Amino acid sequence: MAIPGPMKELSRRRRLSYVYFPLLLGGFLLLGGCRWTIGVVQNMRLRSLDADIRKSSKEIEAARDDKARATAYSKRGVAYSEKARYGRAFKIIPTPEYERLFDLAIKDHDQAVALNPGSAEAYFNRGQAYYDRAWLDLQVHSDPKTWFDHASANFEMATEKDASNFMAFDMLGLATEQNGEWDQAIRAYTQERALNRLGKVRLADVYCARGQERHRQKNYDGAAADYQKSIEIGASPDDGCTCEPYNSLLAIYDTQTKQYDKAWELVHQAQRSNRKIDVELVDHLKKDSGRND
Repeated sequence: MAIPGPMKELSRRRRLSYVYFPLLLGGFLLLGGCRWTIGVVQNMRLRSLDADIRKSSKEIEAARDDKARATAYSKRGVAYSEKARYGRAFKIIPTPEYERLFDLAIKDHDQAVALNPGSAEAYFNRGQAYYDRAWLDLQVHSDPKTWFDHASANFEMATEKDASNFMAFDMLGLATEQNGEWDQAIRAYTQERALNRLGKVRLADVYCARGQERHRQKNYDGAAADYQKSIEIGASPDDGCTCEPYNSLLAIYDTQTKQYDKAWELVHQAQRSNRKIDVELVDHLKKDSGRND
């Protein structure tokens, strides 16, 4: 399957950050076990990003038209944003430097959009910069809503410019889901599902996650409907799902709504689907229903 343009850049960034460099770091630690090797690998990463920034700056100067110039600005914005994200995530740059790099990234992304407003990639990359900012703020318990809102707006524009890019729908779903905008996330993942199998996994997870929120709010009918929808979609942990609806739905049918027939139907459905049901929940159901199956 061909990878869309924005995904190529995102894939490259994430591959370097989360795969190659951690593996390299692990190798150094196994060989030497010295703390200084962590700094070596981190400095290598930062130097690589600085090289990307310099290369993109030259491409900006050499560009012969607005489209090429926009592409170069977008690439440099990606490098600035990734340097900011990486430096903050590993606590190797101070907050003022993070803010400076993030501002430079957004400035470049704004230039890219202004020069080539028809580019889905320009919007996608700007959305990714905002999403990274939001995610990092979330880790330190700062309010990330505004950044997720900016990310969502850009990913939505990317989907309008290129309706075949499943990653734009994926990121739109993730950004809106983080803000608890469930209906928007469901719409995005539904469109993604028509393009790529990842959408099925996302949909199953988002219905399950909304079910959990409604469950906490004691909206048992709404929660049950969401858990059931997640089950109907048919994704499983083996597919990459992170939210498990069977046990939560069983608890509602048994404990909250006393729908024992539905509870036993669910147990049998889980067994047919090779899905694990908590033994304690089944024992509780046997006691409450006065049945063994």
